[in-house]
Amino acid sequence: MKPVIAISMGDPAGIGAEITVKASQGRGISEKCVPVVVGDSAAIRDALRFCKLDLNVETIKDPAEARDEDGVINLIDLKLLSPGGWEYKKAAAHTGEASFRYVVKSIELAMSGKVDAVVTGPISKEAINMAGHHYSGHTEIFAEYTRTGSYGMLLSGGGLRVIHVTTHMSLEDACRTISQQRVYRAIRLAEYSMKLLGVEHPSVGVAGLNPHASENGLFGTQERESIIPAIEQAAAEGINVSGPVPPDTVFVKALGGQFDIVVAMYHDQGHIPIKLCGFRMEPETGKYTSMSGINCTIGLPFIRSSVDHGTAYGKAGEGRANPDSMVEAIEAAVIMSGNMKRTKKPDF
Repeated sequence: MKPVIAISMGDPAGIGAEITVKASQGRGISEKCVPVVVGDSAAIRDALRFCKLDLNVETIKDPAEARDEDGVINLIDLKLLSPGGWEYKKAAAHTGEASFRYVVKSIELAMSGKVDAVVTGPISKEAINMAGHHYSGHTEIFAEYTRTGSYGMLLSGGGLRVIHVTTHMSLEDACRTISQQRVYRAIRLAEYSMKLLGVEHPSVGVAGLNPHASENGLFGTQERESIIPAIEQAAAEGINVSGPVPPDTVFVKALGGQFDIVVAMYHDQGHIPIKLCGFRMEPETGKYTSMSGINCTIGLPFIRSSVDHGTAYGKAGEGRANPDSMVEAIEAAVIMSGNMKRTKKPDF
């Protein structure tokens, strides 16, 4: 039986609806799962118009009503927007509110067991905050609404996989936040995430925080005080973990096959190499020719995967957005939701 995957449409003012309609019918997705879009009919139909796609929108109230057919978009229509009732390329409170409601509805469907996983389109942090929802991103929304205390951000793209110890905070705060418990938890989640992706005996590489992984304390103390004790703790429990590896070489080693996944200490330490591997820009035009890569929240009661890019307001409403990352997010959700049923979640 095919898994049912909820797709939260994302910010209506961005490219969310466009990549949703393109991806739901792309690369054999309909053969792997039954996608159910959570969004607004006005935005989905407008995306079909400017993308010149001839697809049938089937409005449903429950995922059980979804039609498993090519050429059909199963839509749970929250009816938050009217035709022409929003402006592309611009953050606004009402589109932020809409995108937030799509996410919350998708979480409710997953928590009630009506869908097997959730895939999220891009939202604008500015817009949801304008709407009064003070979150720094999807990850924090999912954590709060599922009451999950231990979770991690997994990025995958271009042959590289990364999970983070800290994410949406200043670099100064990230350095202060690094602790043995947080690093240990990220290592455990790294191993778990690889098993969800089908790697039976994963190898985990842990990046240092400081240049040269502190050079035995010359450039900082976090390695000695927090990172090395966490690695030793995880290794004692049988996890195949190495480090701390200097952050300027750990990703090269991972791409060379030494590690299945890297534990990064802060947001950009992990995001920069992922996007260098998965994103490509045409020098002459400045347009992206590839936007490969996904983002998953690991540790939730269900699988949540996402595109690893933003709302791309600059190209919204024009029909030229690349759906590759959305397709990959759906494919990952299918694989991981299947493996989740036979993979034990870490206890903390």
